[in-house]
Amino acid sequence: MSVDDTTGTPPPDQPPATDGTAVDPLWAHPLVARLVRAGQRVQRADRERPWALDAAVVVAVFLLFCVPDLVHGGGPRDSAVKITHLPVAGMLALQAALLLPLFWRRRAPTVAFALVATAFLVQWSMLVLLRADIALLIALYSLALHGRLRHLPWACAAAECLLAVVALRVSPAVNFLDALFFLTSAATAATALGLALRIRRSHLASLRERAARLVVERDQRSKLAAAAERTRMAREMHDIIGHNLSVIIGLADGGAYAVEAAPERGREALQLIAGTGRQALGELRRMLGVLREQPEGAVLSPQPGIADLDALCERVRAAGPQVTYRTSGDMALLDPGVQLTVYRIAQEALTNTLKHAGTRTHSRLTVAVEEAGLRVHIEDTGPPDGAAAPRPAGGEGHGIAGMRERAALYGGTVSAGPRPGGGWTVLTVLDLTPPAENFPSTATEPEDTAL
Repeated sequence: MSVDDTTGTPPPDQPPATDGTAVDPLWAHPLVARLVRAGQRVQRADRERPWALDAAVVVAVFLLFCVPDLVHGGGPRDSAVKITHLPVAGMLALQAALLLPLFWRRRAPTVAFALVATAFLVQWSMLVLLRADIALLIALYSLALHGRLRHLPWACAAAECLLAVVALRVSPAVNFLDALFFLTSAATAATALGLALRIRRSHLASLRERAARLVVERDQRSKLAAAAERTRMAREMHDIIGHNLSVIIGLADGGAYAVEAAPERGREALQLIAGTGRQALGELRRMLGVLREQPEGAVLSPQPGIADLDALCERVRAAGPQVTYRTSGDMALLDPGVQLTVYRIAQEALTNTLKHAGTRTHSRLTVAVEEAGLRVHIEDTGPPDGAAAPRPAGGEGHGIAGMRERAALYGGTVSAGPRPGGGWTVLTVLDLTPPAENFPSTATEPEDTAL
């Protein structure tokens, strides 16, 4: 059950428990439900008019405890204790001194308690018996709930001294220890109630803060996921469009040169351009199709892998460059994610070769599976005349950055730079060690413990 931080009002009817715990049947009682709704109305009214509740408390205490004294003229006249009976004006003055500070019991609880304690001391020094003394307990409760905690011990000590004075003054009629015990119990109850509500309020505030923090973290995770997805899509678009456009440009340039000397070669180049464009369009449709809801029974093409490297090399060869492709090791053991990474890295490297080295270069693609790693090596000899298109400084273009991101998913590295003797080289090393081998086995881990 939660409690309001201002009035201590419980929340509405508790919802049914969803964690298997039993719900207290008290919350289903109609009387409790009505009290809860009344408390909520008081809470809303207090937020709109903070002074109204303080005034209502003062008025209620006056009606319940001050009016009877005004009507009957104070305490009994035949008591063993010599009680001082004041006129109505004097009683009203003492009652006002006790009650009026309660207007500030929440805004300045320490000051309110000090004023009430002073009036209480003056009253009992005159040996005047008033039911309005309940104001001391209300002020102590308010200090425990709203005041500074370092003031509370001093207030409790002062209250105990005042109550000892009261017990001493009424000792002719009541045993001193009995009276002091009763009065101390009442003060302790008031202080304990204030501290309990204060702790509950602090707990609720921490829960609200935690809920707000979780909402912020959820939004941040959503934004990070969206940013990661945009990055992934941009990388895929770059690999697909960049490669296929480079091949198309190379084929178009070669066809333009051959259209006069060998028309059939020009026609072949146009056919290859059409085939490459269709393949690029198919890959884009497949990639963008995952962003939409797929109807039941829709067939999606698999992502490219090691087996598609032959077709990739053929498309590059059709644009002009000579490409030598060689593999070593068991490629069938590679999971689809690794194969897609190898394919995209090789695609990007060959695209850069076609873009920067031209169509008369010689490229070598080597994919080797070793003990716990995989090496992808792509190098080209550069153009025969050495007039290569400028590459990004240090090899850090968008394509190289995409290669590094893909390799990092498998603990790999990518190094790219000029090749001795001319040309360019790209070396990628991926870590194929299963994640389970990098951590202790579950047999040696301690058992989970309950929080």
